[in-house]
Amino acid sequence: MISSETINDYLSRLASRQPTPGGGAAAALHAAQGAALVAMVARYTTGAKFEQHAALVARITSAADHLVVEALRLADADEHAFQSVIDAYKLPSDTDELKAAKAAAIQDALIQAAQTPAQLIGVAGEIVDLAGDLLDAANPNVISDVAAAADAARAAATTARVNIDINVVAIKDSAARTRLAGQTDGIEDKVVFAADSLVKRVRERILS
Repeated sequence: MISSETINDYLSRLASRQPTPGGGAAAALHAAQGAALVAMVARYTTGAKFEQHAALVARITSAADHLVVEALRLADADEHAFQSVIDAYKLPSDTDELKAAKAAAIQDALIQAAQTPAQLIGVAGEIVDLAGDLLDAANPNVISDVAAAADAARAAATTARVNIDINVVAIKDSAARTRLAGQTDGIEDKVVFAADSLVKRVRERILS
């Protein structure tokens, strides 16, 4: 599991000539890092100096910690889902019945594989929202990490979008494609816009 292996082991697997882990898992780790950065900034925004923001900071810390766990779960889920796609393509197709069964298995696996990045875009949006909520209260010594968190979440969302697209184009079920479009279309654009706006605000504050 990605969530329990060392960084070196994960990167070695990512760099190897293996289909998993791939871009989907990398996207989820972008999100995990973004959430962890939000949690870190929140933990630096404590003590008497920040007492008026204690409730906000506590909420954000708890939510960010939860999103780290969720993003890591999605990293593992993406690897498993894509492996299922690979396994489906390897099924025998010697008879008409086997061909039909293989085709159905491939379609089911592709639909499932698109679900994980769809969920990840939502997680990325939550991370950017938390970072935005924290910015005005955040310890000014670590506000650059608010921008880093937003950029990490942005990378998660845009990478997840590409992973959805590559699965959706191979899905023949128009109803399934419509459902996926309803779940995801335009959402990553909102995440990107919010992340870019937040990074701009951070940079303006640093340079002012």
